[in-house]
Amino acid sequence: MSFLGPIIPWAALGCLLLLLWKLVGNYVLRSPLDAIPGPTPPSLLKGNMAQLQDRGAWPFLNHLTNDYGQIVKCTGMLGRRVLWVFDPKAMHHVVVKDQDLYEEAPSQITGRRLSTGPGLLATLGEHHRKQRKLLNPVFSIAHMRRLTPVFNEVVNRLRTGIKMQLKTSQNGEVDVLNWMGRAALELIGQGGFGHSFDPLVEDVQNDFADAVKDFMPTLSRLVFFRLMIHLLDPFIELCQRYPALGAFVKRHFHFVPHSSMRHMKDILDVLESTSWRIYTEKKVALDSNDEGLKMRVLEGRDLMSVMLRENMNADAADRLPEEEIIAQITTFTFAGTDTTSNAVARILHLLCLHPDVQERLRSELLEARSQNGSQDLEYDELVGLPYLDAICRETLRLYSPIAFVSRENTRDVVMPLSTPLTLRDGTSTTSIHVPRGTAIMVGIYSSNRNKAIWGDDACEWKPERWLEDKLPDSVTDAKIPGVYSNLMTFIGGGRACIGFKFSQLEMKVVLTMLVTSFRLSLCEGKNGDIVWNRTGISYPTVGPDGRKPSLPLRAEPLET
Repeated sequence: MSFLGPIIPWAALGCLLLLLWKLVGNYVLRSPLDAIPGPTPPSLLKGNMAQLQDRGAWPFLNHLTNDYGQIVKCTGMLGRRVLWVFDPKAMHHVVVKDQDLYEEAPSQITGRRLSTGPGLLATLGEHHRKQRKLLNPVFSIAHMRRLTPVFNEVVNRLRTGIKMQLKTSQNGEVDVLNWMGRAALELIGQGGFGHSFDPLVEDVQNDFADAVKDFMPTLSRLVFFRLMIHLLDPFIELCQRYPALGAFVKRHFHFVPHSSMRHMKDILDVLESTSWRIYTEKKVALDSNDEGLKMRVLEGRDLMSVMLRENMNADAADRLPEEEIIAQITTFTFAGTDTTSNAVARILHLLCLHPDVQERLRSELLEARSQNGSQDLEYDELVGLPYLDAICRETLRLYSPIAFVSRENTRDVVMPLSTPLTLRDGTSTTSIHVPRGTAIMVGIYSSNRNKAIWGDDACEWKPERWLEDKLPDSVTDAKIPGVYSNLMTFIGGGRACIGFKFSQLEMKVVLTMLVTSFRLSLCEGKNGDIVWNRTGISYPTVGPDGRKPSLPLRAEPLET
């Protein structure tokens, strides 16, 4: 350990020099981006980021969407220039055409690498493409069809669990968000890894479930550290180059004088150890002489079994190392739990606000069950239900769980625009010069609510817009580069959400069970108290100051 003495001071000096260089570059040097209109930063240190990261940021997001052009210049930490982008042609270049020039922001990759390991969301370039090539078959429609019975089994347990809770509830109230979170984790457990995290019909202690539940609230208390984490890149690279230094830091992390940082370390330890255990169980079965155990993996319907089979059959150059397969477990868990569960919770809240929509949806679902002759619908039946599909699409349009994604251009680029942008001096341009290293925020929220594309009713929740003969020409002509339904909710290009079909299936299976089994309504006295908060993934609370994520609704069991 004697070599650590000289390394740590030099690493600290390097970080300080990097900080000073960024201060000079952001506050002294001029940039062509300064000609682009945007909001005045209220803070020299945080710029507009405090407004954007605030849990009540919706008015600021509407300001970015409606009061400027489709490219907006914002200010980041330490005066860094940030572009809020929702021009369709510009987004196409960022996420599709020139995606190799617009990488994920280093701070995002660093944070994910520290939290989930080298999984799909924490790799770049050819490394990312190699992982995605192996994982693409895992999320095919053929595998979604095979997973549907697994999903149906889980949601039937969910229905039983809710009914059991209602027997002890005096007013028929249940915390729908809690149930959706439990169900989503069990769905990703059973459908993703062939592993049960939660029986749903009873409450059991589950450290992994608690860690997943605590991850986002803990992360939201570390906003400042997340925004500044790219300044630690030189030190993180040193830790990776010298494993002894990394082990030393990890071993003494409990000395960090920040309780949320220490708690995040405990959360990550639980996630890592559980992921290793799940992988080890599968690997032991594959290596076993017991043909029965081996066939359970070789014929398994869960995504992990499929991934292991694909990895075994891949060319040696395309196979993923053990640590990357394990990292996918944590990656899939986070990518597929809070996003989907909170989206379903949002739909249920909207169905309570619009009881006529709830009744129409229930009629469609009951008719489909009647024609099927079974409570459990198959994949093709679920995706063929027009009103259910319209409700899902409209909710994901207007209330995307994630408001934006970040990119950073690796060299100077010229970003073309689909509509002219008026600059601060009154002139207009159809392209902008973006200097290397500019922070780009692809505005999912703004693109999905762009009135120039979706019309004057873009901010209204209207499922019926998806039932018309066709979408307006303004939507189809815009050529939104999203992978799903002219929306940016699941992004597009080589870093589009690989599991969006999994998410869609999960949403539709859960909604089918809940809407046909219960009549849902708002709790008395709480009609206006449910507030949706903007963080990394939007979530509801009771009241604007509520600390605990929660969505209490009344659930009346139905005889079906």
